[in-house]
Amino acid sequence: MMMIDLLMILIGLLVLILGVLIGVAFLVLLERKVLGYIQIRKGPNKIGFLGLFQPFSDAIKLFTKETTYPNFSNYYCYYFSPVISFILSLFIWMLIPYYFNMISFNLGILFFLCCVSMGVYTVMIAGWSSNSNYALLGGLRAVAQTISYEVSMALILMSSIIMIMDFNLMMFYFYQKMVWMMFLMIPLSLSWISSMLAETNRTPFDFAEGESELVSGFNIEYSSGGFALIFLAEYSSILFMSFLFVIIYMGGYSLSLIFYLKLTFMSFLFIWVRGTLPRYRYDKLMYLAWKSYLPVSLNFLLFFLGFKIFF
Repeated sequence: MMMIDLLMILIGLLVLILGVLIGVAFLVLLERKVLGYIQIRKGPNKIGFLGLFQPFSDAIKLFTKETTYPNFSNYYCYYFSPVISFILSLFIWMLIPYYFNMISFNLGILFFLCCVSMGVYTVMIAGWSSNSNYALLGGLRAVAQTISYEVSMALILMSSIIMIMDFNLMMFYFYQKMVWMMFLMIPLSLSWISSMLAETNRTPFDFAEGESELVSGFNIEYSSGGFALIFLAEYSSILFMSFLFVIIYMGGYSLSLIFYLKLTFMSFLFIWVRGTLPRYRYDKLMYLAWKSYLPVSLNFLLFFLGFKIFF
C-alpha cells in the first residue's frame, strides 16, 4: 500500500471522528429541544441562534472544570475507563460501508458484536473502581442488563445475516432494493428497537442510571471530563444503533438525503420514547429478555434458516 493511501485513510478517520462528535453534539441539542417541547417548555434557546451553540458551550464548561476523584477509588481504572469507553464507541464507526479511501469490512457485523461486548467491561470497571456503593450497584445492573440483551440482539442479527448470507453491511443495500427487511421481519425489527434501547441504557430501560434509587448509577463519582466522555460514548452509540437499524431494516446504506432523514427519525425515536414512557421494573426487564425476546428470536432464526434452505 502506498504512503499516500495510508495518509488518506488517516485523514478519513479524523474526519469521521470529527463528524461523529459534531453529530453527537447536535443529537444532544435535539434531545433537549424535543424533551422541552414534550414537557411544554422551551429547550436551550439563549446561546447562538435558537440555542445552536449550547452543546459546544456545555462541552467547554465540562472539560475546563476541575476533575475530582474519590480518595479510596482505584485511580487508574477510574480515570481510564471513560476514555476506553469513548474510544470503543468511536471504533464501531469504522464499520460504515464507505465508497472511498477507507477500511472495507467483510466481517463488519462480527466486529460490531465484539466492540459492543467490550463496552460492558468499561461500565463494570467504572462502577467498581469508584469504590462507591451506588456506583457499584449501577455498574452491576448495567452489566446484567447489557449481557442479557446482547444475546437476543445477536440472534436477531443472525436472522438478517441468514437472509443475505454475508457479514458485510454493504450487502444489505443490494438485498433491499425491492423491499425493506423491516416488512419481511416486523416482529424482529420491533424487538431490535427495544433491544437497542436496553443496550444503550436508555429510557424505559435506564436502570444503570436509576435516579430514584441509585442517585446516578455507575457514573455518580465522575465529574468534568470523565463524565463528558461517558456522556459522549452513550450518545455516540445511540447514533450508531440508529444507523445500524437503518442499514439492516430500512433500505441499507446510501449517500442520499432519504437515508439521513431515516437516520434522524430513528435517533428522534430514542428521544420520543424517553419523553413518553416511564421506567420499567428491573425484574420485568430481565423477564422480557430471557422469556420473551430469546424464544422469539430463536424461533425466527429457525424459521429463516428453513426459509433459506427451501427457497
